[in-house]
Amino acid sequence: MSKNVGLFFGSFNPIHVGHLIIANTMLEEPDVDEVWFIVSPQSPFKKQKSLAHEFDRYDLVEAAIADHFYMKVSDIEFNMPKPSYTADTLAYLTDQNPDHHFKLIIGEDNLKSFPKWKNSDVILRDYGLLVYPRPNAKKSELEEHKNVRFVEAPMMDISATFIRKSIKNNRSVKYLVPDVVLDRIKGKKLYI
Repeated sequence: MSKNVGLFFGSFNPIHVGHLIIANTMLEEPDVDEVWFIVSPQSPFKKQKSLAHEFDRYDLVEAAIADHFYMKVSDIEFNMPKPSYTADTLAYLTDQNPDHHFKLIIGEDNLKSFPKWKNSDVILRDYGLLVYPRPNAKKSELEEHKNVRFVEAPMMDISATFIRKSIKNNRSVKYLVPDVVLDRIKGKKLYI
């Protein structure tokens, strides 16, 4: 059965309500049937030091979306060559799911650097971008591209870095992450 899937890549370190609100907003789009969270084991642009283990982050996402039928979590990049690149993952997903139509969900703050991504021209041509607003995002020449669509969504300025620092400093992150995620973070002693 053919599906239109929005792919939301990220480290989700940890997943927070901002991610969930964006995913839920994307599901309101007429051409998005499902949102798949692609948990990245290693970003080519992020330091590894504060990154929780990939299986822990996968578990947090899985717990956060357990009640959302149209949201899925994927560990597809865990077994791919490192560092993982979005273009390679998209090609693999397309090969494995030829009846699905994928679009990449990205924040407006990533749009300016998007042309530097591996095979960005192929991603634009074959998949397209669903762009959600981000604070202080710089203008990009891609804003007028036919396969770039801006989605009206709440402007979320929630920082996973802030959440991790708050946890480390024994400060409350209630309402920033779902309760089930907070329970798992505490249970696994993550970010302390």
